[in-house]
Amino acid sequence: QDHFVESGGGLVQPGGSLRLSCVHSGSISSAYAMGWYRQVPGQERELAAQILDTGRTSYIPSVNGRFTISRDNAKNTMYLQMNSLKPEDTAVYYCNARLSRVSAWLDSWGPGTQVTVSS
Repeated sequence: QDHFVESGGGLVQPGGSLRLSCVHSGSISSAYAMGWYRQVPGQERELAAQILDTGRTSYIPSVNGRFTISRDNAKNTMYLQMNSLKPEDTAVYYCNARLSRVSAWLDSWGPGTQVTVSS
């Protein structure tokens, strides 16, 4: 069973910063890809950022240049540094992984961490 536990969310004013953490089971440390999803009530969960085992990163346009994803396999932890936050970044953030290039994202989700950007 693969497990994720997200933390670091909270209430922040527009323009502020937060750093999210995702602790995962050791079996995921060598995953082909890891990513941060976010979900707004009533909307589909979207993949906001991902990082490959090579270190290559990619982001959706709305967060590119403001968010930075990183992973520390030795600590079984992934991070999302979020700067210049906007109200539209408000969502529950989840982490997940793809174990190989041909596998789908895992059907196992943690509790998520709520990020609220509001003045």
